[in-house]
Amino acid sequence: MQAEHLTKEDIALFKRRLLEMKEEAEDYTEQGNKQEDELASVNNHPADLGTEQFEQQRDAGIDQMRKEELKNIEDALQRIEDGTYGISEQSGKPIPKERLEVMPTARILVDEASETN
Repeated sequence: MQAEHLTKEDIALFKRRLLEMKEEAEDYTEQGNKQEDELASVNNHPADLGTEQFEQQRDAGIDQMRKEELKNIEDALQRIEDGTYGISEQSGKPIPKERLEVMPTARILVDEASETN
């Protein structure tokens, strides 16, 4: 059940955008992993251990956010393949094109998101 308000051209545009986002997210994750490997080989002074621990925790949080972003992108691409992209997973109503332009990975309507918070 393809979103009636989205044309085939719209879907193709969102798919290209999502694929670009996916590539950027994957590149960013790879760069982050390379930097971590480089930093791991540097000997730190004992006074730097607190800072290092803080940075590791911060980086772990950022890494988790990157993984979630990548999963959301992959899920949106799967919805395009399934023909359900642009349809709210909560109500089954069409997600406005404007919302998808701002957040191509959107799964629900704006008011539905505020209801769950």
